[in-house]
Amino acid sequence: MYSIIKRFFDIIFSLLALVVLSPLLIPIAIGLKFTGEGYIFYLQERVGYKNKLFNIYKFATMLKDSPNMTGGLITLKRDPRLTPMGGFLRDSKINELPQLLNILFGDMSFVGPRPVMQKSFDVYPENVKEIIYNVKPGLTGIGSVIFRDEETLITKVKNEGGDTWDYYKNKIYPFKGELEIWYQKNPSFLTDIKLIVITGLVIIFPKNNLIYHWFPSLPKRNF
Repeated sequence: MYSIIKRFFDIIFSLLALVVLSPLLIPIAIGLKFTGEGYIFYLQERVGYKNKLFNIYKFATMLKDSPNMTGGLITLKRDPRLTPMGGFLRDSKINELPQLLNILFGDMSFVGPRPVMQKSFDVYPENVKEIIYNVKPGLTGIGSVIFRDEETLITKVKNEGGDTWDYYKNKIYPFKGELEIWYQKNPSFLTDIKLIVITGLVIIFPKNNLIYHWFPSLPKRNF
């Protein structure tokens, strides 16, 4: 019953959100068309439900050839590969809004583990890879909230001379896996609603730790 309600919610509210947000989305699309490299959407292959690949939609925030430039797959704060509107779109998370189309099409849900690229998926511990996408990936989720400062964290590691990819493999991804295992052990429509509310709050108040008050059994991040 939970999965049926969740899919119904996804269809209705993704359609509603696209209509309500169109006064914001259309000007952004026009702005992207006439700035940077002139392209609006960025499609990237990600791992999704049952570990199958799909194309995720985002507003373009990086130069087209950014994966082959210095920095590779890792984006830093004030990354020189960002387009003129890219920094604002990423900081505000507006760049993620085209994923409402993925939700409508059934590739994603509003809440779930964030879909990652195959290279990133491959560094998850084996027990995490086996179960993390037994639910549809989400526009937001536990990992998105807990690691809302991910780019700042990675930038700090780089500035201190550390290996950013090693940090992802040995610190961030294993802990994100723990968080997503917790989510799948505690499925409920109320949990999803709370996560959507918290996502909105942490965009406005980044240091808000309400998530640990609402979910006291959630694994605690200590780094």
